[in-house]
Amino acid sequence: MNNSQFPVARRNGLVVQEVPDEVLVYDLDSNKAHCLNKTAALVWKSCNGSNTISDISKLVESEAGGSVSGDIVWLAIDQLSENGLLETQINSKFAGQSRREVIKKIGLASMVAIPVIASLVAPQNALAVGSCNCSANSACAATLVSCPATTCDSGTNGSFTCIPSSG
Repeated sequence: MNNSQFPVARRNGLVVQEVPDEVLVYDLDSNKAHCLNKTAALVWKSCNGSNTISDISKLVESEAGGSVSGDIVWLAIDQLSENGLLETQINSKFAGQSRREVIKKIGLASMVAIPVIASLVAPQNALAVGSCNCSANSACAATLVSCPATTCDSGTNGSFTCIPSSG
């Protein structure tokens, strides 16, 4: 039952935050942050392993309040799979076609429902916590336990910033 007709959303290793009309997903394994628009989020939430593409289309239609074709769902599933947000990699229904060709096939009337996933790579943990603000050079040195740095750089207004070591 766990095949491309019954996609399963990945839940492990993710931090998920729902905001109005979007879902933000941070992948702890790849250090990537993904922003799923309403359509992509609805598809992702509907991928429970027991819903078919047709079932997902109906669920998205009922939530979005408009007609949603199977192609829209497949486009979202392709993007979710591409971004590692499904349990198993799914072969793209639109292999060999550009996004422009796919959108043209789906039709301009569906533009409001086009699923979009915007992603960016977050800094590694060591780099994310490697900068601390200090009021004096000695205070900066005292915070090296919580600020893994080797040098302090004088900043504006007499403050100092711990600079992470580059090695």
